[in-house]
This record gives sequence, structure tokens and C-alpha cells, in this order.
Amino acid sequence: MPQLAFRHLDLNLLRVLVAVYRTGSVTEAGRMLALSQPATSNALARLRHFFGDELFVRSPRGMHPTRTTQRIAPAVIAQLQALELMVKRRDAFIAARSDAHWRLSLSDLGEMMFLPPLAQVLRREAPNCRITNVAVTAAQVSAALEARDIDIAIGILQAEHGGIASEILFQERYVAITAREWRSPLGRAGTVLTARQLARASLAVASPSATFHGSVEQMLKRFRLTDRTVLHVRHYGALPELVRRTDLLAIVPEMYAKSIVLREAVRMWDLPELAPRYVVRMLWHQSANGDAAHAWLRALLRRLFQRDASAGDASTGQRPGDS
Repeated sequence: MPQLAFRHLDLNLLRVLVAVYRTGSVTEAGRMLALSQPATSNALARLRHFFGDELFVRSPRGMHPTRTTQRIAPAVIAQLQALELMVKRRDAFIAARSDAHWRLSLSDLGEMMFLPPLAQVLRREAPNCRITNVAVTAAQVSAALEARDIDIAIGILQAEHGGIASEILFQERYVAITAREWRSPLGRAGTVLTARQLARASLAVASPSATFHGSVEQMLKRFRLTDRTVLHVRHYGALPELVRRTDLLAIVPEMYAKSIVLREAVRMWDLPELAPRYVVRMLWHQSANGDAAHAWLRALLRRLFQRDASAGDASTGQRPGDS
């Protein structure tokens, strides 16, 4: 029976146990560990006291392990090897061989805009890695990062407290989309809609419950367009079909508008004087700064989505790549 609780065991002594087990010699074990013979003998004595067992007995072939040692040594060796491998992997992430599982927090629009290009690269460069999009409201993102429920969040987000790193990916604005044949009630427009033309249009607005950005509603109130909103939807994905089938004008992020005009029968309109702008950030917990796999994913997200590498982040003073 052990003479002391496990918490009192100096784990460095286990390296001595393994070395004597492998070499069959106190002297050779000391050489392997760069310890003197007295220091190695003292460590072995402490191990014997802790386990309440001789651990090794002298024989013509050297130090022969007892049954207790034969039982515990293989497990200790396996744990030490696993720990050594873990330490090595901290500084070496090989995407093609990794089976990392990352948890992101993206809105429904984020899923549509970010996941396809991200998945395309991952399937090519890190085919065994996995991504899960976890539903987290904007107000809960910082807490979820701190609790490690998610690894990275991307969206119109702010770091709510210390320990959360924040980096700007890009700045965005809102535009309008309509059916291709849509015409303003006030006559022909170019590529830009005026406040008067908007005031005569019937509007559709997406209001995602978890990630809704209130600047669109503020814009509508500022220009007295709230009563022109005849349709609120929960997801941006519904808007292209709605405007294609009706006379509605929808207000959407420019990135989304540019992606759908390539495949849908819709037209994009600029709102230069009215359109609110916003910043899309990548957030993560600073405890992940030194994790090689996490750093690789952050670098990939920058490569795919960061538009202005000189933007930095006004909320934290960081520059892209700082960690």
C-alpha cells in the first residue's frame, strides 16, 4: 500500500522508475537522466517508500522489477510518451495529418458566406479536420469562448471582457436587392437609389434573432422608412426568392448581395448616403494564442476573408496577426 497520497508524489521520480526499468541499472539510469548515482539511488528510495514496495531487486542480470513495477511501469511509460507527444505537437501542426475538431460560432448568414470557402480549403489542406457551427447568441459569445464551448466566433461582434482577442476581418456596408425587372415608382434609377425612391418602395428586412444588427432599423427610423417595411424575415436566405417573386426591395450586406446576383435573377442597388457600415470581427480567447492548431485556423480565416490587412482592431489595439 502506498505510504502517501498520490498528490504528494514528485512526478519527476516516475522518470527514474522508467529509466531503471529500461536499463536494469541504477548507474545507467542516472546517466540516461544526467543524474549522479547517489541522486538516482535517493530517488529510487523515495519511490520505494511511496509505493511500499521494493520495486526492483538485485539479480545476476541487474535490477529485476517486482510484480508491482511490472504492473505500473508500462502504464507510466505510456503516459509519459503521450505527454511528450502532446508537448511536441504544441509547436508542430501538420494540417494534412491533423484530426482537429474546431467549433465556430457563425450566424445563418455567416454559414452561407464563410463555410463554403472554408470547407473547400479544409477538404484540400486538412481533410481529417472537422468544423462544427455552434449556435451562440452575440451576447453570449465572450462567455462561450472563455468556457471553450467555441474556439472562434466571426460576426458583428465586440469583445465583452478581458481575455478575449479581437481582430477585424473586413468592413462592410448594406445595399439593396430587387428583382431584375424592378423599377422605382419615381422613375428610372441608375445604380443608386435615393431617399425619395426608398420612401416609395416596399421593403423586406431580415432580423436574425441571435445576431441581428440594429443599424438597419436605425437607418429606417432616421429616414422615416419604418412604415415602408412590409415584411420581416428571420433568415437572409429567404430574401432572394422573395424579391424575385414580388416588388419588394430587401436591404442586405453587400458581400451577400454580390454572391447572389451571380446566380439569382436579382439586381443590386447602392445606398451610398444611407447605408450603415459595420465591422466584421474574428474573436477568440487569448488562452488559445499559443496553440498551433488554433493559430493555423486563424491564419486560414485571415487568408480567406481578411480584406484590409492594415485595419487592425480599434477595440483591442491589435494588428492582424498579433497574438
